[in-house]
Amino acid sequence: MKVLVACEFSGIVREAFKERGHDAWSCDLLPTEIPGQHIQGDVLGILDDGWDMMIAHPPCTYLCRHRSRWHDDVTQKQEDARQFFNTLMKSNISKICIENPVPLKAIGLPNYSQIIQPWQFGHDYSKKTCLWLKGLQPLEPTNIIQITYYTTPNGRKFTAGWYATHRNSIARSRTFNGIAKAMAEQWG
Repeated sequence: MKVLVACEFSGIVREAFKERGHDAWSCDLLPTEIPGQHIQGDVLGILDDGWDMMIAHPPCTYLCRHRSRWHDDVTQKQEDARQFFNTLMKSNISKICIENPVPLKAIGLPNYSQIIQPWQFGHDYSKKTCLWLKGLQPLEPTNIIQITYYTTPNGRKFTAGWYATHRNSIARSRTFNGIAKAMAEQWG
């Protein structure tokens, strides 16, 4: 199967599909972190190149409810982000998964198909992630674990993973290996 992993610089999802024998390619404006089949550029220019499946990770900065409140005067940027999301979702690819955090309601994205958490796939981390699916079944948990919480002296609770990456958008944007593996096993 010819798989496009859109907006992925890490190569994690691409490599999970490659390990299962698929012709998997990542595409991002950034160079790939893991050497392999990667197109550095705008994904919109390759959407019609005969892909069987697309896993897309569009930037969440102006889409998700948590990040959008950090920015001033974002109306046009939100509209551009919404149009980019919709272009990916409506592309002529029969199997599509778009991954993003919970969206800001005012953006007007379609309803997501399911919410997953890294702790459902073997990672001691809580990060609510929405999946919009077209031609794919919901992703089934593969290794549910009990997540570890820490409490600060003032009583605030957080997970170790959140504390380590909450201010680093590059770290937060990487897909967890357990989720990538589940996608490749269940959808590949």
